[in-house]
Amino acid sequence: MAKNACQLLLPFSLQFFFFIFASSSPDAFLYGGCSQIKYTPDSPYQSNLNSLLTSLVNSATYSSYNKYTIMGSSPQDVVYGLYQCRGDLSMPDCATCVAQAVTRLGPLCPQTCGGAVQLDGCFVKYDNASFIGVEDKTVAMKKCGPSDGYNSDEMGRRDAVLAALNGAGGAYRVGASEDVNGVAQCVGDLSMGQCQDCLTEAIRRLKVECGGAVFGDMFLAKCYARYSVSGAQNYARSSNHDSSHSESEKTFAIVVGLLAGVALVIIFLTFIGRLFGRNGK
Repeated sequence: MAKNACQLLLPFSLQFFFFIFASSSPDAFLYGGCSQIKYTPDSPYQSNLNSLLTSLVNSATYSSYNKYTIMGSSPQDVVYGLYQCRGDLSMPDCATCVAQAVTRLGPLCPQTCGGAVQLDGCFVKYDNASFIGVEDKTVAMKKCGPSDGYNSDEMGRRDAVLAALNGAGGAYRVGASEDVNGVAQCVGDLSMGQCQDCLTEAIRRLKVECGGAVFGDMFLAKCYARYSVSGAQNYARSSNHDSSHSESEKTFAIVVGLLAGVALVIIFLTFIGRLFGRNGK
């Protein structure tokens, strides 16, 4: 009988923790969460999880969002997963961010049947219970900046930006009014109706719970909304983005080149093996 400690769990089983607000670097860690159930080492679930995470990293080289289900010989072996990159990231930056998130999952959630990591530029989640297409408005992280005294003009612009984000279409939304900037995004597995419902709740909580703060972040399990006044936080690409973007493109090109090289070696060895096989007959 195959060894496996994972059991079918109800959705939303992850326990979120470890949030650290950092800079606007795409690979800056914001929060992570893990399920309490662990899988058995060398079990079919571990093998399927490794396949899933590899698929997520590979997919991020050409798509800003994707979801996968890796089937198993039993329901306990099935693993679900997805990733979502921030809407303004280039594909090289997206690929680098997802690879960083997957790298963090191992130490953060050792041998757990479910785990999630939110970096500044991307989100990765896996679980043994299906969560794909399921709306989840659980608060995963809240961060409110300090207040510099209530400024009715600033807060008026803040409220206008948040209202514009709430009324805009699409899964990724940005807005600005003078010194106020805002951004909001849903995970790609939500329908537009689910996305709107999630963002409405995130924006409502943001206004109520952050009050007159100079910046605020509200991350729900499937969407987030953020704002910043007077550059308290920078949600746009930083001034050195062009150089970092160039480095990401170089890294991306090197990775693709290495993969192509490995593929050529495999093809060459296969050809040689077949050639010697024919000669030996």
